Amino acid sequence: MGDKLQISLAAQVESLPVFRSFIDDACKQAQIEEEICFDIKLAVDEACTNIIQHGYSGVEPGSIILSLQYGARQVAVRLSDFGRPFEPSEPLPPDTKAAFEEGELEGYGLFFIYQSMDVVSYDSTAGCNTLTMIKWLKDAWIQGEGGK
Repeated sequence: MGDKLQISLAAQVESLPVFRSFIDDACKQAQIEEEICFDIKLAVDEACTNIIQHGYSGVEPGSIILSLQYGARQVAVRLSDFGRPFEPSEPLPPDTKAAFEEGELEGYGLFFIYQSMDVVSYDSTAGCNTLTMIKWLKDAWIQGEGGK
């Protein structure tokens, strides 16, 4: 795998635009397509929001460490935090019609993460939670290496 970039910020909503900008800059540096960059930003935004709202809920907010490593075939994103552990599992597709009718537009974060990334895994050891998400690049799809 190629270059690795990392940033650590406070686990607060105000950090989300900084994470998005960091990802934008990394994607430009690596010449990653805008569509793939959008998917990565969506997944990171949703995961960080979950960490902020649930992992650090009711406790002093800590930090979120975002590592992004890219190579010729994939982009690997790791989010590490020190809040409460929560293992994300792939959710069922939401009933969007019912949600819009009822006005309930929250709770789709995990669905968006699993839809926008190709591989999602989670580990929690020694008080550190790590969510790893991989996005295959277009060349990997063509060569038959990517896919859900």
